Amino acid sequence: MRTTPETEDLLRRHAPQVLGALVRRYGHFDSAEEAVQEALLAAAGQWPRTGVPDNPRGWLIKVGARRLTDALRAEEARRAREEKAVALAPRWGHLPGPSGTGGAFTAPPPGADRAPREDDTLTLLFLCCHPDLTPPAQIALTLRAVGGLTTAEIARAYLVPEATMAQRISRAKQKVRGVRFGRPDNWEDRLPAVLQTLYLIFNEGYTATSGASLTRRDLAGEAIRLTRTVHRLLPDHGEVAGLLALMLLTDARRDARTGPHGELVPLDEQDRDRWDKAAIDEGVALVTRALSRGRAGPYQLRAAIAAVHDEAPSAQETDWQEILGLYDVLTRLVPGPVERLNRAVAVAMVRGPRAALAELGELEDELGAGHRLDAVRGHLLERVGAYDEARAAYEAAAGKTLSLPEQRYLHARAARLRP
Repeated sequence: MRTTPETEDLLRRHAPQVLGALVRRYGHFDSAEEAVQEALLAAAGQWPRTGVPDNPRGWLIKVGARRLTDALRAEEARRAREEKAVALAPRWGHLPGPSGTGGAFTAPPPGADRAPREDDTLTLLFLCCHPDLTPPAQIALTLRAVGGLTTAEIARAYLVPEATMAQRISRAKQKVRGVRFGRPDNWEDRLPAVLQTLYLIFNEGYTATSGASLTRRDLAGEAIRLTRTVHRLLPDHGEVAGLLALMLLTDARRDARTGPHGELVPLDEQDRDRWDKAAIDEGVALVTRALSRGRAGPYQLRAAIAAVHDEAPSAQETDWQEILGLYDVLTRLVPGPVERLNRAVAVAMVRGPRAALAELGELEDELGAGHRLDAVRGHLLERVGAYDEARAAYEAAAGKTLSLPEQRYLHARAARLRP
């Protein structure tokens, strides 16, 4: 019997919590992940016939733990046989021990059959965003272990071969093998890595860096879902609320960002009636509460900027003076090139395009390889009437992006300026 969409959603939602509980109790990341998959398969086969149990997460943990302990005991027995063989025949030399187990099996601690802790998902996120991993590895492992996406799905989302993504995930698992599982003592220092990983996943979903589609809705939706989970576990953390608000306020414009043929529609030309008003209201409420609690962080400031855009009745009524003030604060906190480029756009709207052009020169060394600097420069040059230079800037930007909708948009802007 096939599983229903409701059952599939239930299994997907509980999978990271079950994995977190098993890894917390037993370690052995790889083996725990395999046990969770077996438990999910067992549920998919049994629940349509017997009904969903009253405590589905507890059921999955119990079945997964049974599968994991059986596997670890079998591995421990194999290891004991190998060690005995070495002792009986030392002249054979050292025989390699088992791989992928992360150490001998240990029995679960007293009380291991208790209900899973509420923050298993959060601690699993901390493990996936371990500082020894590179950002691409953190993203891949987070989507695999916490998001429940298959390796093939992650590879398709990032447009890389499945074998490449599998190798990236395997290397990440090797690096976190043996790491103590649990929320670290310095979790406040580690939380930014978790938020940055979720932000990168969202950005790739909202504006794909390559390919035929402007967006990848599954990635953006997964980032929002995971950030909601973190916010539920840390409801009073301002930057967590700020990041969730930023995602909601940005994603609210998604349907208006493309035309009927998938072409890119810039913010000032979008049909605001197509924006998601419920997402905007939720995002505004989140960032308003977060800002009222004390000193604002970067995600709260970015969300506040997004809120000003979303609450404006039209592009002409946008309060660019307020946006520039928010960017002034943001660039003092995060003086990165992307933040300064976005601030230059606000400068153009408040003080004119020539003032903004003067600031772009400072970003050449840091952003010259990307397409956004040339795209902004083209827009500003067009506004001051330097059409030949603007056309060249648009063409240069089109040559630097791998996104087909962005390429088409930039080529179209350049074509409008031909004599």
